[in-house]
Amino acid sequence: MNDPYQNNMYQHGQGDSTYATFREGGGGQDGYGYREDHPPQDDDAASDATEGHDEEDEMYEGEYQGIPHPDEVKAAQRVARPVAREKARAAAAGIRDEEELADQYESIMEDCGHGRFQWTLFAATGLALMADGVECFVVGFALPSAEKDMCLSNANKGMLGLIVYLGMMVGAFIWGGLADKLGRRKCLIIALAVNCIFAFLSSFAQGYGFFLFFRLFSGIGIGGSVPIVYSYFSEFLSMEKRGEHLCWLCMFWMMGGLYASFTAWGIIPHYGWGFSMGTEFQFHSWRVFVLVCALPAIAALIGLMFTPESPRFLLENGKHDEAWMILKQVHDTNWRAKGEPERVFTVSQIKTPKQQDEFIEIQSSTGTAFQRWMVRSLTLSKQVLQNVISLASRELRLSSLLMAIIWFTMAFSYYGLSVWFPDMIKYLQYEEYESKVKVFHREKVEHFTFNFSLENQIHKEGKYINDKFTNIEMKSVKFEDSLFEDCYFEDIKSTETFFENCTIKSSTFYNTDLGEDRFIDCKLENTSFLHPRRGCHLDSQEENDVLIYLVSFLGSLAVLPGNIISALFMDKIGRIKMIGGSMLISAGCTFFLFLSFSQAAIIAWQCLFCGASVAAWNGIEVITVELYPTSKRATAFGVLNALCKLAAILGSSIFASFVGITKVVPILLSFSALVCGGLLALKLPDTREKLLL
Repeated sequence: MNDPYQNNMYQHGQGDSTYATFREGGGGQDGYGYREDHPPQDDDAASDATEGHDEEDEMYEGEYQGIPHPDEVKAAQRVARPVAREKARAAAAGIRDEEELADQYESIMEDCGHGRFQWTLFAATGLALMADGVECFVVGFALPSAEKDMCLSNANKGMLGLIVYLGMMVGAFIWGGLADKLGRRKCLIIALAVNCIFAFLSSFAQGYGFFLFFRLFSGIGIGGSVPIVYSYFSEFLSMEKRGEHLCWLCMFWMMGGLYASFTAWGIIPHYGWGFSMGTEFQFHSWRVFVLVCALPAIAALIGLMFTPESPRFLLENGKHDEAWMILKQVHDTNWRAKGEPERVFTVSQIKTPKQQDEFIEIQSSTGTAFQRWMVRSLTLSKQVLQNVISLASRELRLSSLLMAIIWFTMAFSYYGLSVWFPDMIKYLQYEEYESKVKVFHREKVEHFTFNFSLENQIHKEGKYINDKFTNIEMKSVKFEDSLFEDCYFEDIKSTETFFENCTIKSSTFYNTDLGEDRFIDCKLENTSFLHPRRGCHLDSQEENDVLIYLVSFLGSLAVLPGNIISALFMDKIGRIKMIGGSMLISAGCTFFLFLSFSQAAIIAWQCLFCGASVAAWNGIEVITVELYPTSKRATAFGVLNALCKLAAILGSSIFASFVGITKVVPILLSFSALVCGGLLALKLPDTREKLLL
């Protein structure tokens, strides 16, 4: 842009004085109207005070203070007006181009038909979505065993449970933004590859720190699955097929939950399915489960190798010829499979919108390879952030705000209750287990060999003289205010076993896992610990409660009817009524949780809630695709999905903290969130007959 100050100086150089400029402009133009009240003076009549001063050397009084001259300001405004008009015309032309492209693209997709190509892409993208569903369950199922192998504290277990959602939140934001700049297929392949690599490494990680790190990056990889899959697949669908087939695609997330539950039940309880290399490297059955859970992502990667890039994305980025070839491939594949290979793809020219992004091409001789990479990366990051900020533009601001609230409220309730249901079942099991505890008072045992397992017992004020505890398991055993004298403990495997306020004299612990943390306020006199077992160990199948796998399996299976109903009626009822109705019905279901006094009742209400809420999820994902233009679709989906994972972290943390304390708070929180989101959903625009811009 030309410097307005330079322009002003150039005009002055033409011989016109500043005063002459004021006289020609008039008072109404430049604000110096008082000069019009006096007639022009002759050169000889000039004041003596100005004698010897050249008019071109005169300086505006405000220039000493850094204030621009009014003429300079006006000159800058005159220069800026054509630029602003040009930008306005370009924006209007861009909107017309987008609408023309959307209309032409819809006609092309209708001409290509719906057939073999879409179903092939449906399977490949569905597997990627299935991998996302599996990722949500992996750590939860593996955690009861992993905590024994890696000696995890409650704080570490909590962090491990949340780290996956944190990674998915970051991944959704990053990959969604990159998919609008680099391409849907390319970013999805890279994201799935990251997930596979770090999931594989996590199964071999022996320490908590490495396992946490690998699961974080595994989550970052799979976080790109949801925002890219829906954007990618929707751009191969005509308006008539879009709502229904995006709902069918949602079923793969349900299949991910079923797959994870089934494989956990089939693998984890078989503790012998593994191997060990001394005491430093253990590869038990739960690690096999983690490996098996990476298979859907690997299958999706293989499938995506045979699918092309989205032609809608290519057209948006001015790659006309590539897009034309892919659309011809779609057309020929579908009609050949339908027995009409003679059909010809008649499209010769497709409208492409004007490109607005400035791509920086760097010569190979410019700087080092790292410097060139840094310039490209910084430019790409800037473009992604600008795309994110554009979601708050005037035309998208209201829709983005409503969608953010709806995504957040739905995820907060769904993921919060998804954690609350199994935790409540565990709590009820624990209460039932506690009610069957056996208490022994003041027992005195001398010269006795304990060679049988002890479970769910409390021994108070006992005396154990010259006794042997050999090759036994102790589960939930507690000794209080007891005396152990000349006792011998060998090959002891224990779970939740403690000695409190006990006196232990002249005793030996050989090859046991009873460490110092098991002795609370105890007096140890002349007691030795020989060859203690290092680390934690899981040696009994009872640690893996099959009921928890069954609960998750039934919860995922309950989604099937809701998926089918939403797919069949999404285009008939409409997205808005589907989302609002489903969320309000789900809110009503939460009140039945006040009646959940048994494990069977909780399982039943969980199935009811999951079945009712899935229609809302399907509607939310469909309308998110349709509300945003192609250049912002994956970015918007990524931002909203990242917000969804943030809500999942908050919901699961808050709801879990009330287990065993009260049911009222979780129920009221979920009810309020669902009602709020359901009512706001009714304010969204109807997108059933909207072309994908």
